[in-house]
Amino acid sequence: MAQHNKKLWFIIPLVVFALFIVMLYFRLGKDTTIVTNTSLNRPVPTFSLPLLSNLEKQISNQDLPKQPYLLNIWASWCLTCRVEHPFLLKMAEQGIPLVGINYKDELADALSYLNQHKDPYTLNLQDTNGKLGIDLGLTGVPESFVIDGAGNIRQHILGEINEERFNKQVLPCLNALNSQADDNKIKEVCQ
Repeated sequence: MAQHNKKLWFIIPLVVFALFIVMLYFRLGKDTTIVTNTSLNRPVPTFSLPLLSNLEKQISNQDLPKQPYLLNIWASWCLTCRVEHPFLLKMAEQGIPLVGINYKDELADALSYLNQHKDPYTLNLQDTNGKLGIDLGLTGVPESFVIDGAGNIRQHILGEINEERFNKQVLPCLNALNSQADDNKIKEVCQ
């Protein structure tokens, strides 16, 4: 009987390991991104932040564009933000309103970065303590949000915006919002 129990204790971990390998095999090639975003279809959280170029001037929700725009969270210390930046400049050249939120950054570093690489933002705010980022549900930088003309978050983009993501995700959402499509169409293309 003791010999039988020893074999059983040896076989159980082996079976569990085999089941784990089978489970991983069936997940190969599947999208593993899990995004739980509770901020979609809600207003941009209420805030009051200083303008990056003039810390004496406070900007709040009332100062945001009254047309669809892209809210981009960035930082000078963020390597992916540096990769994304040239495309943001192209978007600005195309007339797409961009509002920047400089996230947990040193003022001198942020201003130096913009002086060196150009500023694509219509408004650029400083979120030194990260409170707005937390309220938005930020998971890292860069992240962007497409906001409609009424100030509601319609799309949340994790990571860098590049030409492919812009054409597949951001542009269809902005076009639907600018054409004042019905809510079902907006939900379909924005989420």
